[in-house]
Amino acid sequence: MPQYLVCNYLPDYFDPATVTEAMMEEIHALNRELIAAGVRKFACGISPARNPKTLQKEPDGKVLVTDGPYTETKEHMGGFRILEAADLDEALAWAKKAAIACDVPGDVRELFSTRLRNKDRRKQVNNLATAASEHAPQGRNERTAATVPLIRYEGKNNEIHLFGVLRQGQI
Repeated sequence: MPQYLVCNYLPDYFDPATVTEAMMEEIHALNRELIAAGVRKFACGISPARNPKTLQKEPDGKVLVTDGPYTETKEHMGGFRILEAADLDEALAWAKKAAIACDVPGDVRELFSTRLRNKDRRKQVNNLATAASEHAPQGRNERTAATVPLIRYEGKNNEIHLFGVLRQGQI
């Protein structure tokens, strides 16, 4: 099932003292509802935008670390949730509830690595699983039934690679 980033944005001038007990209870109630529905994988608020460090790769390969956000904006991410939903419509339904509870704008984005995008990718994973089972240890002329391929996504296009095989008894 695909996963989605649901984030909230706060204005630069946001004052945490303006958050009421009633608003906090609405947020907690939404989190309890998300957990009960089995869609929430992670949720948190984050520190104000005046506190971050920005990292940027330099031409020589080193990484420059500076104070504050690299881009200038009038609002910054104030918190986020990772939701596992059947589709974008379900994620949007939950995000609407978050927009109401938090009383701030936000957006929803699907996480790239959570779903195989097409039949070719599924076929590639199935082929890797078959290859993994072929490398299972032989014992009494039988293959071990519990063989799991360990698959890694790499590169800009998330190419699928088999990097190992987990066999029964290795856990």
